[in-house]
Amino acid sequence: MAPSRPAERGQPPERWGSGLGFVLAAAGSAVGLGNLWGFAYRASQGGGAAFVVLYVVIVLAVCLPVLVAEMVLGRSTGHAPLLAPVTAAGRRWAPLGWLFLAAAVGILSYYAVLMGWTGRSLLHALLEPLPADMAAAKDYFTAISSGGDAVLGHLLSLALTGVVVAAGVRGGIERLSRWGMPLLFLLLAGLAIWAAFLPQAREGYATFLLRWDASKLADPATIRNAFTQAFFSIGTGIGAILAYAAYLDRRSPIPREAASVVGMDTAVGLMAGCITFPVVASFGLADVVGSSTVGTLFIALPTGLASLGATGRLVAVLFFTLAYIAAITSSVSLLEVPVSSLMDRLGWSRGRAVWLCVTLIALLGLPSALDVAVLERMDAIFGGVLLILGGLLLAVLLGWGSSQRFRSDLEHSGTSGSLVAALLWALRWVSPVAISLGLVVSITDLVRNWGG
Repeated sequence: MAPSRPAERGQPPERWGSGLGFVLAAAGSAVGLGNLWGFAYRASQGGGAAFVVLYVVIVLAVCLPVLVAEMVLGRSTGHAPLLAPVTAAGRRWAPLGWLFLAAAVGILSYYAVLMGWTGRSLLHALLEPLPADMAAAKDYFTAISSGGDAVLGHLLSLALTGVVVAAGVRGGIERLSRWGMPLLFLLLAGLAIWAAFLPQAREGYATFLLRWDASKLADPATIRNAFTQAFFSIGTGIGAILAYAAYLDRRSPIPREAASVVGMDTAVGLMAGCITFPVVASFGLADVVGSSTVGTLFIALPTGLASLGATGRLVAVLFFTLAYIAAITSSVSLLEVPVSSLMDRLGWSRGRAVWLCVTLIALLGLPSALDVAVLERMDAIFGGVLLILGGLLLAVLLGWGSSQRFRSDLEHSGTSGSLVAALLWALRWVSPVAISLGLVVSITDLVRNWGG
């Protein structure tokens, strides 16, 4: 049994093989399906460039300092997400540990469903012709997103995620990230170059990515979408990066590593947009993108690519391959949150913790597998509100409640005093205010939409 009071610094039995391994794993945690389908959908809803501007500002001014804080909390305590807040600032912060667990488990319960759809779409592109028209694409999506197919995809996705996490930090998570992330960027770059030569590529960039509507900067839906995309994409506020940071060496340059993670994640979102928008414009699929969170990835793209024959089918295979890589690197980090917490709190073996968590999350995700409406509501609550709330509490904890821990950890690893001071200032005065605003807007907009 664990002691009644956690040790000041835990001693995780595993460590990353290198700083690069951690950065790739953390970037893999951040880069997920939200970068591929969420970015395109939210950009189309948010006025194109106005959404992108808001997104970048939120990522740099708000998410980056909080990401650094989350890494510091994990490394300085050496504990998993459940115990790290208590170790840093006492029992009154225990609810934050439970919030991390709730957010990670809740998100993974429906994220595995999306991962199942992605895997099924990859197999379809490999083995069968793409949908010939929009009606056929919608029928196909209905088939994979409900009933036995959806449940099977959900279960297989969780099982595969469990296999990786059960193999350990170096043998599973780091090994996956070391080959998966370079392959993902290679596929993205190749597809972005291909998309640039489509007939309506310029129109796609202009209509979605470069279209400027200043009024959208004050639109509640755009603000909510930008906050949701930024926090869901970067992944801070869930505890996944915290869990990974507990395995970090004390000398690792956390600010530089955090900047690398944010840079890679943002690059993936923008590169994905440079693939999606030309396809949408070239094949007249704007209505599908603008009306559905899943329309871009599972309906619009396969339909548009079908008209290109064998070339389109090859592109579909490559796209869903990179989508699946993005999905599994994120799902692995989400599973590590409850797994590392059980290991840390109860002293369980990794294998025992993994398969208990997989079983419980599989059961929790069944409603999302059987009903897309449930999935979308789970996304709004766990992937939106709880995730943003977690980021707010992290900023308060490391900016005010345990600021000396933040300062001493970074200075001990060689971070300059001026940079530490700037990050601490942002944690105290920028991040909490901005996140609070985003949280209020998000909840208000969500209640209004659900009430209507």
